[in-house]
Amino acid sequence: MFMLVNCSHCHTPLQLPPGARSIRCAICQAITHLADPRTTPTPPSEFPSPPPPPSPYNHTPAGSSAIGAREEEGQEETDPYRIPTKQNMRMALYWLVQGCQPGDSLLFHYSGHGSRQRNISGDEVDGYDETLCPLDFETQGMIVDDEINATIVRPLPYGVKLHAIIDACHSGTVLDLPFLCRMNRMGQYVWEDHRPQSGVWKGTNGGEVISFSGCDDDQTSADTAALSKITSTGAMTFCFIQAIERGHATTYGSVLNSMRTAIRSVGNDVGGGVATSLLSMLLTGGSVSGGGLRQEPQLTACQAFDVYTKPFSL
Repeated sequence: MFMLVNCSHCHTPLQLPPGARSIRCAICQAITHLADPRTTPTPPSEFPSPPPPPSPYNHTPAGSSAIGAREEEGQEETDPYRIPTKQNMRMALYWLVQGCQPGDSLLFHYSGHGSRQRNISGDEVDGYDETLCPLDFETQGMIVDDEINATIVRPLPYGVKLHAIIDACHSGTVLDLPFLCRMNRMGQYVWEDHRPQSGVWKGTNGGEVISFSGCDDDQTSADTAALSKITSTGAMTFCFIQAIERGHATTYGSVLNSMRTAIRSVGNDVGGGVATSLLSMLLTGGSVSGGGLRQEPQLTACQAFDVYTKPFSL
């Protein structure tokens, strides 16, 4: 029996997934720096060719906010409120969690450039803040992980679930969540404690946050045509959707393993190459390594859990 409820934010009638009592909206942000000489002449399609998961997860009109979307490849967004500027991205993040209530399920998907910068507050294990790069980051600055955490993680109340899918360079802990699942190639894992020694709270207000990211904090994420065989896509985003479509999304551990296996399977063919790694080099002062980009998708959460028994559910 299907059950319909109104979105708690925009009041659009939506079909509930099994076991859910309410549903909420999503934010999808995709950025291609078309005028940036450091990017490829033909902008990659950040959102991959496979269709999204079937209903009820593919609701888009009034129940989601798509920033940076283009109706046709190469066509720039003209709606000033949908252009992925720093201010618009900030407002979208605030909009996502505003007024949420128990039973709500939230989704934040970002596909674009990411970077890192020296941390001066002492609340980072590796000494760096991870960042997202809005379209206007060169003039307005980047969005730092501390701000993302304060906006969509810490206010999240009991009974609300948030998933983040971040396809960007240096994105491992970009939500600043307290725990990171450190998994080896055999699927064995331990949860690393990333809670700041300063005692600053990075968890939620009782809600649940789980994030999949494209790579570790010291790695870069790639866009490639090697996975879709059709067009250039964000490797992590493609593999995430593929894991769901192929039935590998029974648990969070199975999703993570499926994504990592798929990326490793194309080896050196995965490479945003000059475009992705050069921008990362210029932003962080690093260097471009040859032989293709290496990335390992990461899983972080507000609380540690058994990744092989906890059912995956958006």
